[in-house]
Amino acid sequence: MDLSCFKAYDIRGRIPDQLNTEVAFRIGKAYARWLQPKTVIVGRDIRLSSPEMSEALIEGLISSGVHVLTLGECGTEEVYFATEHYQADGGIMVTASHNPKDYNGMKLVQAGSVPISGDSGLLEIKQLVADGDFQDAAVRGRSEPLNHRKQYLQRLLTYHLPEVKPERRLKIVVNPGNGGAGAVIDLLEQALPFDFIKVHHKPDGNFPNGVPNPLLIENRKPTIAAIKEHKADLGLAWDGDFDRCFFFDENARFIEGYYIVGLLAEAFLSRYPGSAVVHDPRLTWNTMDICNRAGGRAVMSKTGHAFMKERMRSEDAVYGGEMSAHHYFRDFAYCDSGMVPWLLVTGLMLQHDKGLAALVDQRMLKFPASGEINRRLDDPEKTIAAIQARYQTQALSIDDTDGLSMEFDQWRFNLRMSNTEPVIRLNVESRGDASLMTMQTDALLNMVGGEKA
Repeated sequence: MDLSCFKAYDIRGRIPDQLNTEVAFRIGKAYARWLQPKTVIVGRDIRLSSPEMSEALIEGLISSGVHVLTLGECGTEEVYFATEHYQADGGIMVTASHNPKDYNGMKLVQAGSVPISGDSGLLEIKQLVADGDFQDAAVRGRSEPLNHRKQYLQRLLTYHLPEVKPERRLKIVVNPGNGGAGAVIDLLEQALPFDFIKVHHKPDGNFPNGVPNPLLIENRKPTIAAIKEHKADLGLAWDGDFDRCFFFDENARFIEGYYIVGLLAEAFLSRYPGSAVVHDPRLTWNTMDICNRAGGRAVMSKTGHAFMKERMRSEDAVYGGEMSAHHYFRDFAYCDSGMVPWLLVTGLMLQHDKGLAALVDQRMLKFPASGEINRRLDDPEKTIAAIQARYQTQALSIDDTDGLSMEFDQWRFNLRMSNTEPVIRLNVESRGDASLMTMQTDALLNMVGGEKA
């Protein structure tokens, strides 16, 4: 059996050769065998294969004696929320996020929505799937729907806390990319002082407007066009299972997730002074500067949701953010959400009577960044070693928390390999000198070579 769908953090593969109903059924059996849960939450995204994948998964669970509470079509964060809120023993989301439409996958958690990843049980589950040595429970479990949305929406609305009533309604472009976010936006619309301009709003697993991945520059164009056409105050876009949220300001400018991390860190530290904020190693100076000024603790973690959540729990961090648009919240089971960030940001816009541009412009000038640049090449390890050798005599510090990070007096970079493909990811930032950042980025890219990925 091909089990290449088991990755470092989750399960993801092409349908049907890497992931199919037989594998999904076995995952249900293996998960039940490994975790021994009584109650498990199961949800699924909008992909065409998700209904049959979730049905096979659920059959594996209930044949093992598990009581399954189904959310139906939902976002990944809804599984996280329900698992914690209803004190279930575990949760599984059937999703492949922003992968092509012929892919699917699963994200697994245990009680409290603690992630199950390669170093916390996923490899053991994979081995059980491979062995296939399963027996049915003496008493079969059952499956029933769980109406969780009212409680979920109530939790979301606690994050939108403007201290003043707005003099005008914000006009916001929302683009779910034909993923699942639209259903939640429609429900929140009734409770918020916003007028939504809806783009690619209808869930459609055929992805008629391309894979829902706003990191692809071509996928940003419809959001940008709608902001300009409607003179909107803000633009928002999501990936397919909406655990990531992407921002565009009133000038239709895409705002790198790095600066949203800093903005939210500052907001949380004003409410919870002295708290820890967890961030990833790719771009760091802005977040560290904000935390130091606000009296908080900036804590660096290896990239990836399992590492971020583990570090947040160990530090009792109030907030964590990755430049890839994953944002984590202590009061949301330390999990990532694509809804909470924009509710917080719009609250800040109303509270300060400022647009997003005014909230982030100074930070972007103070720490200009390249954004993540990906290059495909034959030998990433050799390339990273050559770059370290080239720069190490000049570097003030070298860090290997995640890939290679090198700091100099006025600029720094992080270079790391992809976990799943022969790709190098580069991020460069400087202290207030955009031309220096650009020059050093170009120099590094000349050494990296390869093709755009």
